Amino acid sequence: MRRSFAFKSTVLVMGWVLAAIACAQIPAYTFWPAIFGALTLPVALALNLLLIGYWLLRRWPVALLPLALAVLTWPHFQRGLALHPLRVAPQAAGGAGGPIVKVLSANVRIFNVYPQLRNEGLASSKAMVRWLQENPADILCLQEFYNEPAGTKTRDGGVFRTIDKIGRDAGREAFFSKTLTNSAGAEFGMALFSRFPIVNKGTIHFGKLTQNHAMWADVQLPSHDTIRVYSFHLQSMSMDEKDIVDSYSSKAGLRQKGAGLLRRFKRGAIARHWQVDTLVRRFERCRYPILLCADLNDVPYSYSYDQLADRFQNAWATVGNGVGSTYNGRLPFVRIDNQFAGPRFAVNDFWVHYEIPYSDHFPTTATYQLQKAAIRR
Repeated sequence: MRRSFAFKSTVLVMGWVLAAIACAQIPAYTFWPAIFGALTLPVALALNLLLIGYWLLRRWPVALLPLALAVLTWPHFQRGLALHPLRVAPQAAGGAGGPIVKVLSANVRIFNVYPQLRNEGLASSKAMVRWLQENPADILCLQEFYNEPAGTKTRDGGVFRTIDKIGRDAGREAFFSKTLTNSAGAEFGMALFSRFPIVNKGTIHFGKLTQNHAMWADVQLPSHDTIRVYSFHLQSMSMDEKDIVDSYSSKAGLRQKGAGLLRRFKRGAIARHWQVDTLVRRFERCRYPILLCADLNDVPYSYSYDQLADRFQNAWATVGNGVGSTYNGRLPFVRIDNQFAGPRFAVNDFWVHYEIPYSDHFPTTATYQLQKAAIRR
C-alpha cells in the first residue's frame, strides 16, 4: 500500500510539473489564473527531484520516471536555480573567436532624487553616478533614468547632469529615450550609452509613452559587425513591498491586503504579457545579432520570462550559480532584472553587483562573444 501510494504521488507530481510548465505559456490576458499555476513550478520541480532519491532507495527502476522528467525539464530548473559548479570562466581576450562586448544593465531608481530616497549630501546619488561613469562596460542600459540638463532649476548643482557624466565625459555616445520633463526642466526616461558608434536607434511605446517602454540601438563593433541592443522596462507589479510582507506575515494582514494585491498583480501581469508579446514580434523581424537588457518586473517562472527564454539565452541561467537575485529589498530570492543573448552570442560571464546597493535593484554585468557566423553590415 505504501508503494502504491508513493507511485500515485509520483505520477501526480510529474503531472503537476507538466501542468505548471504549460501554465507558464499562457498569457494572463487569455486566462489570468494560469499565472499562479506557473508560480508553483519551483515546488513541483523540487518534489520531483526528491522522488528520484526516494525511489533509488526503495525501487530503483521506478526512479527512471522522475529522472527522465528531470532531464527533460532541467532548463526550467536552471531558470530559478542555476548550477554550473565546474565551469571555468573563459579568457578575456577574443582569441580566435569574434569580438567581446561587456554590457551593464541597471534600474537606477532616478538616482534617488526624490526626497524620501535622498541621504545626507546626496551620497548615494553621487556614488551611483560615479560608479557608472567609471564602469568599464562597453554598453550601459539604464532604466528609470533621470537627468538635469544645463539650465535646470535645481539646488543640487551638477550632481544630476547624468547624460554628460556617464556619456560624453566617460567617452560614450548617449541615447536618451525621454518620457517626461517636469516644470523645473528635469528629464525622466531610459538611457543607453555605448563606447561603440550608435548607427541607428528607436523607441517602442506600449501605448502611451511612460517609464514602461522599450528602446533599441544598433551598435557597430570594431570588427564592423552591427549588433542590436534592446533595453526595456515592463509594467511594474504595482504592489508595495510592505503590503506583500504584511499579507504573508499574518492572517489579519492577508485579509486586509490580499484582495487588493491580487487585483494589482492581475492587472500588472496582463500588461506585462501583452508588452512582451509586442517586443517578441519586433525581435523576430531583426536581422542583427540581439542582446536584451530588461527590468522584467516578473520572476523566472512567468509567461514574460518564458517567451524570452524560449528564444534567447538567459545570461544567468547559462553561466551563473545560485538564484542570482537582483531585487534589493525585503523580498528574498527575487530575480526580476535579466540579460538575454541571441544564438549568435556566447555568454562568457555574468554577475550581479551586490556591492552596489544604491537602488532597489542590483546592477548586472555580462560579457558576450560574437560568433564568426554573425551577419555583417
